[in-house]
Amino acid sequence: MAKILVVDDEPRIRDLIREHLQYAGYTCEEAGDGAAALSALTQGGIDLVILDIMMPFMDGMTCLREMRTRKIMTPVIMLTARSEEYDKLAGLEGGADDYVVKPFSPRELVARVKAVLARTMPRTDDSQSSYVFGDLSIDTASHTVKVAGQEAPLTPKEFDLLVFLVSNKGIALSREKILQKVWNYDYYGEDRTVDTHIKMLRGHLGPCRNYIVTVWGIGYKFDPDTL
Repeated sequence: MAKILVVDDEPRIRDLIREHLQYAGYTCEEAGDGAAALSALTQGGIDLVILDIMMPFMDGMTCLREMRTRKIMTPVIMLTARSEEYDKLAGLEGGADDYVVKPFSPRELVARVKAVLARTMPRTDDSQSSYVFGDLSIDTASHTVKVAGQEAPLTPKEFDLLVFLVSNKGIALSREKILQKVWNYDYYGEDRTVDTHIKMLRGHLGPCRNYIVTVWGIGYKFDPDTL
């Protein structure tokens, strides 16, 4: 069963989350700030992080940026009392996979955890395990993407988005469809979420960025034959 790191400076919040996750069958570790979380992550074995933003010593946003700088690509669900669009986009652009606002329903949080893990845990039933398009290669078994032989540091969400686009090569996909399939039907997202991740994904693909084509009025499609 997956191991989840719960990071929050309020012990009662950690206890609440841990109780519901353990009831759902997960194992948990806890940390009271971002620095302690980074220390736990360097030990390995963590499958997902629930990360509060507002914490002393090292806040969640700083912790997330440091994780991605260190190439720690463990999926992250941000947890915060702040609900402004800027904060949501900042978390997503920093590499978060989902965003839950306090006060939250523990059942909803567990559902989000299940959805993220379902997308990011290794699978053995992929119908196709690898794709190659020019300088772009994708290995779904190892969750790695290489551009001109160099590994691209994609977050789990960016990887899932790329694989979904590739598996529907040449098909124009609406933002709503992408939200449903990549973020799960239970994800309460917005079109901007898709646009933000497409922007970040293109940035990682370098010379292959134009493989992801904007279909005006609809959404996006993967077309490696685009000039």
